[in-house]
Amino acid sequence: MNTAATIPAPTGWNARLPWVVAAVGLAVLYVPTLIDLARGLWTSDEQGHGPIILAVACWLMFQKWPQMLSREAGRATSIGAAIAAVGLLLYVVGRSQEILLFEVGSAIWLVTAVIVLLRGVPALKLVWFPLFFLIFMVPLPSALVDAVTLPMKMAVSYVAEHILYWAGYPIARKGVILHIGQYQLLVADACAGLHTLFTLEALGLLYLNIVRHPSWVRNVLLAILIVPIAFSANVIRVMVLTLVTYHFGDEAGQGFIHGFAGVVLFLSALVLVMATDSALRWIARRWEARRSAAS
Repeated sequence: MNTAATIPAPTGWNARLPWVVAAVGLAVLYVPTLIDLARGLWTSDEQGHGPIILAVACWLMFQKWPQMLSREAGRATSIGAAIAAVGLLLYVVGRSQEILLFEVGSAIWLVTAVIVLLRGVPALKLVWFPLFFLIFMVPLPSALVDAVTLPMKMAVSYVAEHILYWAGYPIARKGVILHIGQYQLLVADACAGLHTLFTLEALGLLYLNIVRHPSWVRNVLLAILIVPIAFSANVIRVMVLTLVTYHFGDEAGQGFIHGFAGVVLFLSALVLVMATDSALRWIARRWEARRSAAS
């Protein structure tokens, strides 16, 4: 039977001690994981967004922390214990079997369990988005990545080829290899893969969280439209790299400009998200104006 009772919030050291114990326990578990990620997976182009996602989630949690602590505490012992049990099981299996999906994902469960145990379910509602945002840090299963990435690369290559061909460039395509002039460019996973789509989806949801539209319809529409926006941003990135290589040579395309194209990707995605949001706002205003005129 679940125990759910309201209790007065402790003060002073009594209030801090449980959080300190929880923080030390989480550090013991996950500092080695973070070190492994920093030395391995996070050094790759596909997973380089990991530390950024973690930093943003911590910042979002920090913003909500005073509000969460100011609420009257509640106990949800059985719920918190169940969540903690799932998190610990995922961690043990993930760490022992080197399954990063379980090992990294277990952190979300355990942080959730700490909050539920110490402050109750109502407090969890205040910090749900930072915890949800951490999902974008969890490494995706390689089978899923491989299954989705190739069709995405083919589609991005196809669109980039046709746009540049229409613009008058001597370009052809074979699979995911673009031939332009004397150069050949392979559209890599980092340029148009599932990881990129995942990262851009995180960017779009972060934008929604910061803007905080009151209309849920507008929020849902924008969240759905982030997928084609991410695809368009990938096309822009591939086109930029292709044009740089064509006009300035292979060294420019594979050197500093290649890294800068990642910045172009995120900037173009952000601009497209803001433009789409503005378009939805304009449509909503026109709709309201028509409704007002009709009534």
